[in-house]
Amino acid sequence: MKIRKGDRVQVISGKDLGKTGEISRVIPGRERVIVDGINVAKKHQKPTNATMQAGIIDKEMPVHVSTVAILCPKCGPTRIGYRFEADGTKVRVCRKCGGDL
Repeated sequence: MKIRKGDRVQVISGKDLGKTGEISRVIPGRERVIVDGINVAKKHQKPTNATMQAGIIDKEMPVHVSTVAILCPKCGPTRIGYRFEADGTKVRVCRKCGGDL
């Protein structure tokens, strides 16, 4: 997967179309990501020893990685490419403008 934790992304399909957020968790085995403020569901929580707070809480659910696009600071939502620097390091680049991500 070309998307990492901490990347700023925009939703390109689904009920949250057009919303932006930051990736808080990546689940590569299922090809899913959890984005802050995206795909929020209500969960009924019972009080336990770990969480004494009971009631209905908002929980961010995972979305498929194909429904989000990384945001380039210059040109907006884009795809990711790679380039190798002279010292051999691999750098992620924007496919539209060629700038570093």
